[in-house]
Amino acid sequence: EFPLLSPLPFFHGISSPSAGSYSLIFLYTGLSRPSKGLLRFQATAFLNDQAFFHYNSNSGKAEPVEPWSHVEGMEDWEKESQLQRAREEIFLVTLKDIMDYYEDSTGSHTFQGMFGCEITNNRSSGAVWRYAYDGEDFIEFNKEIPAWIPLDPAAANTKLKWEAEKVYVQRAKAYLEEECPTMLKKYLTYSRSHLDRTDPPTVKITSRVAPGRNRIFRCLAYDFYPQRISLHWNQASKKLASEPERGVFPNGNGTYLSWMEVEVPPQNRDPFVCHIEHKGLSQSLSVQWDEKSKV
Repeated sequence: EFPLLSPLPFFHGISSPSAGSYSLIFLYTGLSRPSKGLLRFQATAFLNDQAFFHYNSNSGKAEPVEPWSHVEGMEDWEKESQLQRAREEIFLVTLKDIMDYYEDSTGSHTFQGMFGCEITNNRSSGAVWRYAYDGEDFIEFNKEIPAWIPLDPAAANTKLKWEAEKVYVQRAKAYLEEECPTMLKKYLTYSRSHLDRTDPPTVKITSRVAPGRNRIFRCLAYDFYPQRISLHWNQASKKLASEPERGVFPNGNGTYLSWMEVEVPPQNRDPFVCHIEHKGLSQSLSVQWDEKSKV
């Protein structure tokens, strides 16, 4: 499934495309009054769910991250830095225009953008280009019409500006349908093996006493890739009713983590087994917590 934006705060992360698909996504964030330690503008580019370069208004440089920082010839980073500086300027001008529309030139506001493309079996299979203001949908591009679709009162002015010349709309359509997929295919020649890799999960089981003296057992899986994983608890070959999976979260190193918990009364001392299924495992993994051996 092609990743799209969700509100609060506009996106909660980039997800992996379906098997056989690859995506190139750019995420932009601009702040009208950045607090101390925050950046006025920052951009991150993703190949699938893996960040591969960062740019911000302080450095003015597009800088690749591991493992792409050691790849020669993938991109002209000085040229990419120039492009991102130009996009930063346009992005922040749009933020100022919105604030002027709402007659709030001194307020603290956030403008975010997400755009990119997906290919499946080496052919274009999806695209997205959307913006949000203070976490709410602002404007999006429909490449089939093609046209910018206002989703906020102030966006009508933005549409007029971005469609002042017919060629502007055609360029946006061409970017999503031609330029972006071509760039993605180029990047894949350097990145496919990294994106197609499978890292099996490391599993750890812990326990703690909950209020009321019940025990809570946690099955933690981490350092796995790709992000899809299944966890559940069994006891005496029966699947236990447990807390829902907490979700799958980035681990900060290009892999993911997830966990599942179950709460049981203290007199229940039979062994517990956590079952894990993941693409990186040749077969499902079962890890046992034997309470009797822990006393």
